[in-house]
Amino acid sequence: MLNAKMIGTKITEARKKKNLSQAQLAQQLFISPQAVGKWERGESMPDIITLNHLAEILDVDLNYFSESMPSQTRELTPFEPLIKPTDELPAENQVKKLSWDMSDGNWLDADFSGLKNLQEKFSSSNMQHCLFIGSELSGLLLKGNNVDSCNFSNSDLSKSHIQNSNLLSNSFKDCSLKEAEFSKSYINGCDFSGADLTGLKLLKSNHADACNFSNSDISNSHMLNSSIANSIFKNCSLKEAEFSKTHIDSCDFSDTNFTGIVFKSGAFLSNAIVNAVWNRSSFIGTRIEELLFEGALEDCYFENCGFKKVTFQNTRLTNTFFKNNSLKRVSFVNCQSDRMTYEFLKGGKVDLTGITVFEV
Repeated sequence: MLNAKMIGTKITEARKKKNLSQAQLAQQLFISPQAVGKWERGESMPDIITLNHLAEILDVDLNYFSESMPSQTRELTPFEPLIKPTDELPAENQVKKLSWDMSDGNWLDADFSGLKNLQEKFSSSNMQHCLFIGSELSGLLLKGNNVDSCNFSNSDLSKSHIQNSNLLSNSFKDCSLKEAEFSKSYINGCDFSGADLTGLKLLKSNHADACNFSNSDISNSHMLNSSIANSIFKNCSLKEAEFSKTHIDSCDFSDTNFTGIVFKSGAFLSNAIVNAVWNRSSFIGTRIEELLFEGALEDCYFENCGFKKVTFQNTRLTNTFFKNNSLKRVSFVNCQSDRMTYEFLKGGKVDLTGITVFEV
């Protein structure tokens, strides 16, 4: 367990052994000396990403900050399976009821492929270059974890909860992450290609950067208060997904199916959307910038959106409505629309010279 006062004491001890002042430590962490002072007094705690950086600066392992690990050295915990047989079972049945507990651990280059029934027993751990290939990890709880360059390919992580964790350069190829939930986590350079992410939830200030979601199914997902940047969503399904208060920037959505998707009160900026499918897609209160829409848009809806450097080119607009939008920064080049869509565009004071009307 992590305790603010205990962590503060350990930060103080390690800092003094390194002959660092609070100001010098703060400078290396790019924070204020007052923040370090609050940690050392037990008034607040660093998050998992900062804690990991702190361990590097103070030359301690991540487990140093755990109550159960008074040692300050960087020696890794010896690799031993933590097996806890149930005491009341007969001896001959104990082997069938193994209970793995990997919480508060520090694991490096370990092979846990095929692991089962981990569930909540993985929190507050540091995992680097470990293998979990083909593992049964449904219902897994990651809370305050640092997971770096690990391989979870072909594993079942459905209904897992990832909270306040740092996920860096991990492989989740062909995994099941159905109904998994991420909150307040940093996800960088991870590979989710071919994964089943139906019903996925990104909630409460997640940040996903430079990830690969190619050929994955992310339908019926819900993204809230999160940031997604520089990621690849080629040939994905985002059917019936909802992005609320989410910032999406410089991603590649080529050949993606956006049928029934809703973007609400967020930003959709500088993304590639070549050959995307737009059907019953909605943008409500969304900032839309530096985009090129091509192909067919059918039954789509734009309301109270802010447009900048947006072009519709070689686009066929059917039952696609623009309500309460300023369209002065939108260009239409060689487009077609039905009569109703055309009238909505006229109300937005669009330059209509690039649009011809077709009869339904």
